[in-house]
Amino acid sequence: MTGTLDLDLVDWFLLAVYFAAIIAIGVYTKRAVTTSGDFFLAGRSMPAWITGLAFISANLGALEIIGGAANGAQYGAAAVHFYWLGAIPAMVFLGVVMMPFYYSSRVHSVSEYLRRRFNSQTHLLNSVVFAVAQVMLAGVNLFALALIIKLLIGWPLWLSIVLSAVFVLVYITLGGLAGAIYGEVLQFFVILAGLVPIVWIALHMVGGFDGLRDGIAGIDDNLLKTWQGTEVGGWSNPLGDWIGLAMGEGFVLAFGYWTTNFAEVQRSLAAKDLNAARRTPIIAAFPKMLLPLVTVVPGMAALLLIPQLGQDGGPTYNDVIPELMQRYLPNGVLGIALTGLLAAFMAGMAANISGFNTVFTYDIWRPYVVKGRSDRYYLNAGRVATVAAIALSVGTAFIASNYSNIQNYLQMLFSFFNSPLFATFLLAMFWRRVTPWAGFWGMLSGTAAAAAAHFTAGHLAFFYPGGDMSAEMNAQMANFYGAGFAFVVDVIVTVAVTLFTRPKPESELRGLVWGLPDPDSPDAHEAGRRQPWWRSPVVLGSVVLVCTLALSVWLVTAV
Repeated sequence: MTGTLDLDLVDWFLLAVYFAAIIAIGVYTKRAVTTSGDFFLAGRSMPAWITGLAFISANLGALEIIGGAANGAQYGAAAVHFYWLGAIPAMVFLGVVMMPFYYSSRVHSVSEYLRRRFNSQTHLLNSVVFAVAQVMLAGVNLFALALIIKLLIGWPLWLSIVLSAVFVLVYITLGGLAGAIYGEVLQFFVILAGLVPIVWIALHMVGGFDGLRDGIAGIDDNLLKTWQGTEVGGWSNPLGDWIGLAMGEGFVLAFGYWTTNFAEVQRSLAAKDLNAARRTPIIAAFPKMLLPLVTVVPGMAALLLIPQLGQDGGPTYNDVIPELMQRYLPNGVLGIALTGLLAAFMAGMAANISGFNTVFTYDIWRPYVVKGRSDRYYLNAGRVATVAAIALSVGTAFIASNYSNIQNYLQMLFSFFNSPLFATFLLAMFWRRVTPWAGFWGMLSGTAAAAAAHFTAGHLAFFYPGGDMSAEMNAQMANFYGAGFAFVVDVIVTVAVTLFTRPKPESELRGLVWGLPDPDSPDAHEAGRRQPWWRSPVVLGSVVLVCTLALSVWLVTAV
C-alpha cells in the first residue's frame, strides 16, 4: 500500500458517532444484565428478526469481508461456493432440523448437549476444543480489524491490535450477549452501507459486469468457472474437484460450521420461543445469498485494478478491500466504508468472545473447577473470562498475520474444530445406539485425523495443479479433503467403539435424539402448532433454497 488515507472531519465524525453508539448500547443493555442467563443468553427474549440479523452480522467478520474478497481475487467466480454451497443449505438444516434439539432441551451451549447425550469426558473435550477455536477465530477478526487501522490510518500493527481488543472488551463486558446482539443489528446496516460504495465504484472502474467478465477472461478464464473444470484427477477449477467441493466444503465444512459453531447457534438460543429460534438462521440466509456481490465481486475487480495483486512484492489478497478504499473512495464515503469494516470485524470478534465466555464459564469453570457458587459469582467469572479471551486473541492475531489469504487459514481451523464435531453430532442425533465413550473417542480421533491430513497434504502431488509440486498448492482443496478425512475417521471410530460399549437407556435420551421427543419439554406443545406460512421454518427454508439454486444456475450460464 502506498500510504495511509487522508481522513477529513466528516470521516472522523462518522467514526466517532458509530463508536459512541456501540458504547451506548453496551451501557444501556448493562441495566438488564442481573443474572448469568441474562449475560450469556440475553434472557431468551429476542424476536426472530433481531436474532436473524445478529446471526448474519456475527458472521460478517474477517471471514466474509477480508476473506471473501481475498477468495474472489485468488479463486474467482468459484468463491461463490463458500456462500451458496458452503452456507445456505447448512443454515436451513440448522433451523429446520437441529434447533429443536438445542432450544427445546434448554441447553445453554453445544457442549452441554454433548454432556447430556454422552458423558462428562466428551463434554469437557469439546468445551476445551471449542474454547481454543474461538480464541483462534477471534484472533483472525482482531488481525483483520488491526490491518484496516494500520493500512488506512497508519498506526503500527501491534498498537492497532491492542487498541482494537480494548474497545471490543468494553462493550461485550458491559452488555453481555444482549449488548453484542443489539450492536450486531446496528453493525449489519453499517457494514452494508460501507461495502456498497466499494462495489459500485469498483464495477464502474472496470466497465460493469461485462467489463469485469471480459477483463478476467483476459487474465485467466479459469477464474470465471464455478462448476466447470471440477473433474477428479484433472481439475482446472481454481477451487479443485467436485469431491472436495461437494463433500468437503458443501457438506462437512459447511454443516460442521453452521450447525455446531456455538458463536452462531448462541444467537438462535437467545430467541424468545422455539419458532423464532428455528427461523433465526433462515432469516439470516436471505442476506447471506447476496453477500458475494459485496465480497467476491470487488475481489475479482481488484485483479484488474491493483497491479501485482497476490504476487511477490505486491499487495496480498488480504489487502483487496483496504487497497480499493484507499485508491477510489472520496472523503465522506470513505468514512462510511471504514466504519462498516470496523463494524464487521468487531461483530465477528464479539461473536467469538461471547461464545468463548459462555462455554468457559458454564462448561469448564462451573462443572469442573469451582462448583456450587452463586449465580453472581459465575456472572463475574464470565466477565473475567471475556478479558482473558481477548488478551489471548491478541497473540493469535499474530498467527493469522502470517497468511496471505486468511480464508485459507480459517478453513483449515474449521477442518480441525468443526468437521469432527459435526460427525459426532450427526450420529448422536440420529442413532440412539451411539454410546458415551464412542462420542469421546470419535471426536478425539477425528481432530487428530484433521491434523494429520493438514501436515501431509503438502507432500501429495494431488493437491497441486497438474501435479507440479513446484507450483503453489491449492490450499482450499487440501482443506476440503482434510475435513472430509476427519469426518470419515470420526464416523468409523465412533461406530467401532459403539459396537463394543454400552449405550445409554432411552429414558436418558428423550429430547436429545431424533424420534424420542421429551413430552415434558416447555416447547413440546409449540413444536406441533401450525404456523402461518410466513412464519414456517420449512416454507421459508424451501424458498431460500430455491432462490439459491436459481442463482447458481444463472451464474453457470452467465459466465
